[in-house]
Amino acid sequence: MNSTQMNSQFTRLIEALGAGGSSTRLQVALKIGTHPDGPGLVEALVARCSIEPDFFVRDMLTWALTRFPAEDTVPRLLEELRSPVAQARSQSLHTLSKIGDRNVWPAITRSLLRDADDEVARSAWRAAVVLVSDEDKAGLAAELTTQLGRGDRTLQLSLSRALVALGTVIEPALEAALKSTDQAVRAHAVATERLLRDPDAGFDQAVDEAKRIVALGPERARETAC
Repeated sequence: MNSTQMNSQFTRLIEALGAGGSSTRLQVALKIGTHPDGPGLVEALVARCSIEPDFFVRDMLTWALTRFPAEDTVPRLLEELRSPVAQARSQSLHTLSKIGDRNVWPAITRSLLRDADDEVARSAWRAAVVLVSDEDKAGLAAELTTQLGRGDRTLQLSLSRALVALGTVIEPALEAALKSTDQAVRAHAVATERLLRDPDAGFDQAVDEAKRIVALGPERARETAC
């Protein structure tokens, strides 16, 4: 196959990423990831991530990107972290966490960890615990605990899991959170502490127990959490 034919093939693949059927887009992303070579493919995959409505296709786009050399994908993904499009930021964070290049850690900024969009914040939490340097884990724990009490049960579970993934280094930050005047923050901190000590415990059970503890007051909550 000559260069003109190859370029034509790559052009067709790029165009097919925008096909109307999600199954077609899924197969195209799979094909690109299976043979990760060709001009414009990384750019096309990253661009599609920001607008792709189907979860399974987005997951395949991420997988395809991980198949390319990191030096080709990481700089482009870092650009997406500054995008005004929430899905672009979220998917880029997710993909960076899958690539696992810990040199990316400084790019996981406070503004991303506190992003107003829940999906972006959730992706930032997950990426942060994967990419954080060992010496920065305590600081990350302190930052993540500022988000305790945020959102619904699903979002709170995501934050708790991120914190627990950091290990016992989170204990001082949780202790500080137990002194909060916000009851939701205290309850979330207690529930996270329960999960840290018993990872197999159900989150709903931990939350219910936390609410009962917090209802006794902050002093009693701290005693029970010890």
